[in-house]
Amino acid sequence: QVQLVESGGGLVQPGGSLRLSCAASGAPISIYTMGWYRQAPGKQRELVAGITARGFPNYADSVKGRFTISRDNDKNTVYLQMNSLKSEDSAVYYCRMGTVTNYWGQGTQVTVSS
Repeated sequence: QVQLVESGGGLVQPGGSLRLSCAASGAPISIYTMGWYRQAPGKQRELVAGITARGFPNYADSVKGRFTISRDNDKNTVYLQMNSLKSEDSAVYYCRMGTVTNYWGQGTQVTVSS
């Protein structure tokens, strides 16, 4: 049974940083593309960043240069380093294993506010 557990969310001031973690169990992340998505109130869930099994990252235009996705296959964990946070980054952030699977975490709230 695959389980994804996100952590690291919270309240941060504009310009601040947070590091999200997604710890996986039940399957090795090493064979999957892993992704971070976010959903703000009243908006559709959107892809923020992904990283292929071979370690190639991709980012939404809105976060390029500010967010960095990484993976540690030994720890079976994916990370999202978020810098220079803006109020529009506020959302629930979800981790996903694979691109066509239904393996999602429960989400972690990120609030950027002064």
